[in-house]
Amino acid sequence: MEKFQKVKALVAQVEADAAKFYESGNGAAGTRVRKAMQDLKVLAQEIRTEVTEKKNSAK
Repeated sequence: MEKFQKVKALVAQVEADAAKFYESGNGAAGTRVRKAMQDLKVLAQEIRTEVTEKKNSAK
């Protein structure tokens, strides 16, 4: 559950940069958004792995 909280926090942090990029065309904000999305991808994969391990160990 800790990693899920990290995902939520990361999304909240990147929200301002996403608005800057999409509404104002700020290129630097776009770079920060891309990095945050990569970090989200890594966290999501870690969560998927944990869920699979927990699900399989319950059998």
